[in-house]
Amino acid sequence: MEFINVNDYQNVSWIESLALEEVNMEESGIIRFNDHLNTQALLEESSLNFVNKLKDRFEFYVSLFNQHRSSRENTRAIKVFRISNTVNDFILFRNSLKLIIARRSPDVISIGFLSNNGGLFAARLANENQSVHSIHEIKAHVGPFNNITWRFQGEPVEIEPMVKYYLTEFIKNSSR
Repeated sequence: MEFINVNDYQNVSWIESLALEEVNMEESGIIRFNDHLNTQALLEESSLNFVNKLKDRFEFYVSLFNQHRSSRENTRAIKVFRISNTVNDFILFRNSLKLIIARRSPDVISIGFLSNNGGLFAARLANENQSVHSIHEIKAHVGPFNNITWRFQGEPVEIEPMVKYYLTEFIKNSSR
């Protein structure tokens, strides 16, 4: 029998959950045959995971940024806060500017800046002179076999470049 290296596979949590569900089914006698077809529950789980990954990445880079600035004025450090009474929304804050990442629904994550004097606005885009939207929306797309991808203006997004883009925009705008 060949040994399977779990590290060769990207996501094994689904099979672990499936095994636990079966054990729970045997113990409780409650059978749930259609859970894997519930798109709303899948979107809920995917959006929670997506925002948690965003938060982890933002916290990592904010920590590095603050460390590199530590020799200078500490009052200009970026702070990360959770939004109270929400599942996993969060805010970056510095110099009266906030970057707000919030799940508006299981299939929509909004990202926008809130300024004490300028109201709500979106990050600048390279192909626009001024931001035309008050916030950006990252929307879920459910594809074949319940494959959920996250998209901005119809294009798939990846977490790393997304965090780099928004954090750079936040730092540039909050340095004033």
